Order: sequence, then C-alpha cells, then structure tokens
Amino acid sequence: MAGTVTTSRREFLQGLLAVGLAGVSPRVVTAQARDPFAGGIMAGTRPLFGRGPDNPLETMIGSGLDARLITDLSTLTPDTLITPNERFYVRTGCPDLLDLSRPWALRLGGAVKRPVTLTLGQLAPDVAEMGAHLLECAGNSNPRYFGLMSAARWSGVPIARVLERVQPTDRRGRLLVSGFDRHSQPSRTSTPGASWIFGAGELERAGAFLATGMNGVPLPRDHGFPLRLIVPRWYGCACIKWVNAIDIVADGAAATSQMKEFAARTFQRDRPDLARDYTPAVIDHAAMPIRVEQWVVDGRVLYRVVGILWGGEQPTDALAIRFRSGEPYVRVDACTKPASTTTWTLWWHAWRPPSPGRYDIVLKIDDPNIRSRRLDLYYYVRSVDIEQI
Repeated sequence: MAGTVTTSRREFLQGLLAVGLAGVSPRVVTAQARDPFAGGIMAGTRPLFGRGPDNPLETMIGSGLDARLITDLSTLTPDTLITPNERFYVRTGCPDLLDLSRPWALRLGGAVKRPVTLTLGQLAPDVAEMGAHLLECAGNSNPRYFGLMSAARWSGVPIARVLERVQPTDRRGRLLVSGFDRHSQPSRTSTPGASWIFGAGELERAGAFLATGMNGVPLPRDHGFPLRLIVPRWYGCACIKWVNAIDIVADGAAATSQMKEFAARTFQRDRPDLARDYTPAVIDHAAMPIRVEQWVVDGRVLYRVVGILWGGEQPTDALAIRFRSGEPYVRVDACTKPASTTTWTLWWHAWRPPSPGRYDIVLKIDDPNIRSRRLDLYYYVRSVDIEQI
C-alpha cells in the first residue's frame, strides 16, 4: 500500500455525534442510541502522519510568496467548523510593496465601451453576507497535516453586480481578474503575477464574489485586504487576493503565469498556452481523517476515526473506508449528507483493529457517478500506528 500511495502522489504532483478534542482529558460520554462509544472513556488520540516536512501548525513562517500558515484540522468539531481568521491558512502573505495608505481603486476595463474605476465606497452599498465557504490550496500536499485548507464566513459583492457597471464590446470575451503581487524579495517557491482568466459566465455560474469581510470583520491583510475574489468550490489559486483590476479579454487570450504554475495541481493537460484550454480549477469530492481517538468501552479498546468531507457539486454521504490494502471498503458509520458543498462536514467511523501495527486510512466516494480524482489517486491517505487493541 505504501508504495502505491507514494507513486500516485508523485504522479499527481508532478447532527453528528459529539466528538472529543485532540489532547483533552479523558471524559465519559452519556449513552446515546446506537452509539458504540456510549458509556466509554476517551483515553487520548493516536497521531496521524505521512511523509512531508514537519512545519509548525498555525504559526506564520516566511513572508510574501513564501509565507505559509498551516491550519490544525485535528481539533475540528461540529461547533468549530468555521476557522478563526488568525488560524485560517495562508499560502501567500501580503506583499511588502503594497501601499494601503492610498485609496484602493478597482479598474474595470479591457473590451468594454467605457472603462470604469470603482472605489471601496462605491462598492459598499452592494456588500452582503455571502455565507460559509471553504478554501483549499491546490498545493495542499503535506500528508502530515493537509492543513492548507480552512473555512470562513464571508461578506462581499457578487461579481455579477460588479460587472453590471460596464458594457462589454466582446460578448465572447473572457474575464481576467488581477491582484497586486509585487514583492521586494524574489520567491524560492512561486512565480509572481496573481491573475486568472475565467470563461464567459463562469464566475457568475459559480456564485463568485469580491470579498470585503471575513468572519464579521474586514479582510485581514494576509487574506487579500481590501478585495479578494472568492470562487466557491474552486481551488485557492483562482481566488485572487488584493484584486485591483478586472478586464474583459479576447477568447484567445494567453494563459497567465499563475494558471501555468498551478496547471498540474488543478488537473490540466500539460500547461496549455491559451486560457480557453484550461478546465475549471474545481475541487472534486474529497475526504480525509483528521484524528484517531482511542476509547475504552466496556473494558475493551475501541477507536473512532474522525474526518472531514468536502468538495464537489452535489452533496453525498456515500463515503467508504478501508485500513489496509486488499481489504474491502465499508461505508463509514456516520456521514451526514450536507446541505451544501461550499464548506466541509464531519464524519466518523468506529474501528477495532485486528492487531497492532501501522494502518493506512484510505477513503473513497462509493458512487461511480461522482468524480473524486484526488481520492482515486490515494492523495489524502494518512497513516496511524496502533499499539493497543
């Protein structure tokens, strides 16, 4: 199994029942119907791991294009599915050359009858609550954590309202959304040039908006203040920060440097030269474990695997799990079908390992009509060492 997982990863990159918090003291659960953990005591958690750098969690490291803040997903509960701003993942920090002392201007131009420049004050009357949305970095690839993913409640202006202010001269034109991305120091990991080109009508169909607020306060600097594009169910690389321009460009416009940089991570065929040859950078259905709890129930050890389910267009609860190669998949014990796929939901599964040892927790969507490319590549596999049974 380990060899299969490693090869696939290399090829690619080239209400729920109450759940215990990781690291809390043992506690007793009151009896609930059909709860295999009723009356049991949670004795602790087993760490999940995988091959990858051991970076600190929820601590900003680096700056600019090399900045990273990794969210600790292991503590998620039904009451904490919204990530506080200070814990929300960061893939790129605020550019040090960004001058926020000057009034912000959003330019609408390109193939339009008359370009328009908007101030934040002109956008303010159209700001509305946009609900909870999850963001995931397309490069969320460290199996120790997979922590470049978080969810917040956003406010902002629907992209359709913004575009009402200009008259396009090319009805087949595409939308180029650009953000400020100038840094005084070169990056070791990324190419500057935050911009993405979307097909005609693509942003409106996705329910995209220019975010101005995050969890009830103005956008933090590292999350795109004062304007950030949010495209529900698309990877974060397309959710441009520090947006300062939206242009209507020709259907044959060249792909941006950011589109090319993230091509392999968003399932593109090679690195197309033209933007129109890129498929939408959408997040398929995906799932992974976030912690393994060790319980003692009626004098015997029982484990609860807790995880998250996210992505895709249509909600599903068809989640299956296995722990070793060659074993059959079984449906997880508790997976509530979410009302929406714009954010994540929790699931859990009771597990009694047959013997001590290392197990690889593999998940799949048990529905052939649902696309789950990363799961099919064993992307979110995590391992756990079991000592007591």
